Amino acid sequence: MTAKAAGAGAAGGRGIFTPELLDRCIACGFCLPHCPTYVRTGVEASSPRGRIDLMRALETGELPDDDPTVQEESSFCLGCRACEPVCPAGVQYGALLEEWRDHTWRRSGRRRLGRRLLLIGLLWGVDRRRRVRLMGLLRHHARASSQGDGPQLMLGCYERVLFPTVSRAARRVAPELRVDPGQGCCGALHAHNGDLGRGQELARELGRRLDGQIVSTAGGCAAHLAAVLGPDRVVELSAYLAGRDDRPAHPSLVLGSAAEPVAAPDPVPPQAGPAHQDGQTPSRAPGERSDSVDRPHRRPRIALQDSCHLRNGMGVFRQPRELIATVGEYVELPSASECCGAAGTYSLLRPRDSARILDDKLDEIEAAEVDVVVAVNPGCLRQLQGGLRRRRSRVRAIHLAQLLADAPGGAR
Repeated sequence: MTAKAAGAGAAGGRGIFTPELLDRCIACGFCLPHCPTYVRTGVEASSPRGRIDLMRALETGELPDDDPTVQEESSFCLGCRACEPVCPAGVQYGALLEEWRDHTWRRSGRRRLGRRLLLIGLLWGVDRRRRVRLMGLLRHHARASSQGDGPQLMLGCYERVLFPTVSRAARRVAPELRVDPGQGCCGALHAHNGDLGRGQELARELGRRLDGQIVSTAGGCAAHLAAVLGPDRVVELSAYLAGRDDRPAHPSLVLGSAAEPVAAPDPVPPQAGPAHQDGQTPSRAPGERSDSVDRPHRRPRIALQDSCHLRNGMGVFRQPRELIATVGEYVELPSASECCGAAGTYSLLRPRDSARILDDKLDEIEAAEVDVVVAVNPGCLRQLQGGLRRRRSRVRAIHLAQLLADAPGGAR
């Protein structure tokens, strides 16, 4: 008998949620200012506290499965878990959200038919190892031998298709990583999108195939794998590199807790560039970085977009900042720790809501006059690249592995 079923029998609930998870919330409201959807709407039901109230009503039968608010809020939530580091009661909101969607999204009916069809296609593509491998056959991801005793590099499913250079860059900065090209999906997509059981099963399958420690270049996948296999089996790339290299913290970085982002340095004042033929100095739009000819010897200004699950679920946020500071001038964005709107499949299922969140992020990136914004998760990278491209911004979005591999002396 599962913990959910046992708790349901004892308390008269429906067995949708694990009781000790659902009962932990004390309704203090510390989570409210950290929730992107609550901050933008001011609606209680769109906050972690309000959503847990909906979960409790669903568990007791006070609200039916097809209640419009229950359906909407399970989808409107980004699942960023920004509420977790600030919660004094230690609510595991991410686990509750997975249980909520596992129950509710299977019963969404025709009203959510479009979303269900999209999810069916996405999850079907990565549900079997052979399908994942077929998707990557034409892409030049890392294909090194699996010989040796180094850690195993997780290739990811859609990451190996969309960003095959990331795994190659990871091996350039850490040649000891082994690669098994036949590996499958870790199950994070399933777990976050209404199929928790299959998501956990895929994670265990991957854990059996990849022996020893697993290094991931995707923050969301790392958090999911660590939750299923244990934190000793899984490490994200920046944490692995920082621990392996034993590099000291960069002296310009004074880092606080996960809920306290680093203060951003003052922007570098714009400097005069070459004149147009009419003799006028060209103006620079806010956020447009200066060319290298303007300031030929300066270090690149580099910002970071945190992976929500990596930061809020695994507590990894110092390491990528310290690594970035070794190759450029690190610039902390005011909302670096806040979701970019990608949120796994969120940008596909709720593109308008995702775009609103992304627009705020892009405004900050351009105002900071950075040259590069770094991501540590493929979904974030896709989101940032798409947004910057639409704005025709000169800021580049790249993965941390690529930044380090391409830096002078970065590849080893």
